[in-house]
Amino acid sequence: MKTLLDHRSIRKYKDRVISDQLLHEIIEAGCRASTTGNMQVYSIINTTDKVIKEKLAPTHFNQPMITTAPNVLTFCADFNRFNKWCTQNNAEPGYTNFLSFMTAAIDALLVAQNVCIAAEDKGLGICYLGTTIYNADKIIDILNLPKGVVPITTVTIGWPNETPALTDRLPLEAILHSQTYSDYNEQAIDKIYAKKEALEENKQFVVENNKESLAQVFTDVRYKKQDNEFFSQKLFEVLKQQGFIS
Repeated sequence: MKTLLDHRSIRKYKDRVISDQLLHEIIEAGCRASTTGNMQVYSIINTTDKVIKEKLAPTHFNQPMITTAPNVLTFCADFNRFNKWCTQNNAEPGYTNFLSFMTAAIDALLVAQNVCIAAEDKGLGICYLGTTIYNADKIIDILNLPKGVVPITTVTIGWPNETPALTDRLPLEAILHSQTYSDYNEQAIDKIYAKKEALEENKQFVVENNKESLAQVFTDVRYKKQDNEFFSQKLFEVLKQQGFIS
């Protein structure tokens, strides 16, 4: 529990390798994650090669962790392996659809979270990058991912060279519903987000971006509608290319 409560994103790493034995222990623990039908329809690409990491960097908006972390793990939804097993055993796979993509994507995210917990338990630091699905098409080319495989998320991993402060989280009352979903009125929304809005760094974000509220920083700067629509279309094309949408 302490490992979970102490989680923080590590973006600076020591110049120290992670042994294959330790990495394999972490991955093995990660693979004990729950998985739909015990199919394990995911794959993990471990990238340590400097040249490949430099190729990956622009796909993650050149966040420095990609090139400075000793290991870059790309977690992929993968029906390629399972489809081949079915075909080789006279079983007709029916997984070229969106539901199957979601099944594999969930599997990949579950194992990614397990790997992160296992890594932190060993004293390593991790940083989750949500940029993977934005440029999935380019990552597919760089990592030579075949049809039936789509990158879902990326995690950098290494020995921490910083101890950043814990980031804020919404209060439990914002997340936990009893019995059925209880929708939020305006008063509840104000209460839930009050602490986040009062943080000095968030106030500074509002000022720096010349906005009226923290919410506007999210909608107008960080996660803009036009960007969301653009990357959604890119992902849709990737799913067609990789055989999950006809």
